[in-house]
Amino acid sequence: MPGLLGRKLGMTSVYTADGTIVPVTVIDVEKCSVVDIKTKEKDGYNALQIGFGEKKEKHVSKPQLGHYSKNNLTPALVLKEFKSFDVSEYKIGDSITVDIFTEGDKIKVTGLTKGKGFQGVMKRHGFSGVGGRTHGQGDRERAPGSIGSSSYPSRVFKGTKMAGRTGYSKSTMSGSKVVKIIPEKNLILVKGAVPGSVNSIVEIKK
Repeated sequence: MPGLLGRKLGMTSVYTADGTIVPVTVIDVEKCSVVDIKTKEKDGYNALQIGFGEKKEKHVSKPQLGHYSKNNLTPALVLKEFKSFDVSEYKIGDSITVDIFTEGDKIKVTGLTKGKGFQGVMKRHGFSGVGGRTHGQGDRERAPGSIGSSSYPSRVFKGTKMAGRTGYSKSTMSGSKVVKIIPEKNLILVKGAVPGSVNSIVEIKK
């Protein structure tokens, strides 16, 4: 599917034509440009490599810098390939704007969810704790309890719900709707919430 990279600016609400108020997420897609073009003859598939934002040259590796320098491009903050573009309509350096979307389109938005750091089992998995402090348990209200038997299998099964890092994982919202497009500012207003924190990079596909 054709798509773009954008920066999540936050949430607000807008009124529809019939006066209904709709919560929306505002996504900025201002700095999307074609960095490379993959063709079936040369690479075995058709795709556009799209870059979003800008990065200082000192933060780019030499092979990456060469990739940009040969086409006189500024290093991009994020690179992503999209396979469903008609590559014959684009050339390296072209800017891609919100014009590829129309109001009412159904889209998929992919991003990294908010990171919440290391969390215990109650917050991470919704455990209820092992009970009160009776019978000499002490401070055990938020403990996970048993994680496996001792004699057999004498190990902890993979996937056992335990404490650990929470959030900051890839997530996709399907069926989101484009409520409004502001072409002069290259903004897309998407109905409801999308994954990621404010100023995080998201991927938008038709």
